[in-house]
Amino acid sequence: MFFVAAMLAILSGLFYAAGRHEIGSLGVAMCQYGSPFCDNSFLLLVAAALAACWGAFVSVR
Repeated sequence: MFFVAAMLAILSGLFYAAGRHEIGSLGVAMCQYGSPFCDNSFLLLVAAALAACWGAFVSVR
């Protein structure tokens, strides 16, 4: 689950950069297919935090 949280955090940063037109033609393609995430990249960051919390909650030590 921590892997999923890390990937969501990375995707949040990529969509934030794409929404601000900072990564060129890749950003245009990303925002064409994932426009809600370009507009609100904070949603992915919240999902990453929830996944990290869930991973910490169910981890067995």
